[in-house]
Amino acid sequence: MKYARSTAVICAFAALAGMTVLSTGCAVGRGQETTGAYIDDTGITTMVKAKFIEDKTVAASSISVETLNGTVQLSGFAKSGAEKAQAEAIARGVKNVKAVRNDIVVRP
Repeated sequence: MKYARSTAVICAFAALAGMTVLSTGCAVGRGQETTGAYIDDTGITTMVKAKFIEDKTVAASSISVETLNGTVQLSGFAKSGAEKAQAEAIARGVKNVKAVRNDIVVRP
């Protein structure tokens, strides 16, 4: 009963968050994740962005962050190789990050 109640709460949250809830169960629109994994990925993305804002060497507004199944993808532009490396180091330091794909381009 406890499992059914927690699943119902997660599905309700998913519906409120604008995610797709299928009649066969609770799933998100991205298809390849469970609702719990989607929520975890959203938390990781939020934490990486917050740490970018805290760090004055990383231009948070120039770097995009996306997370899927614990893998963080960084894209956008950096002013230097040091900024690119710092952004990757910050992302790797966030809890529950499994891998980081750094596609940041250094502008000359």
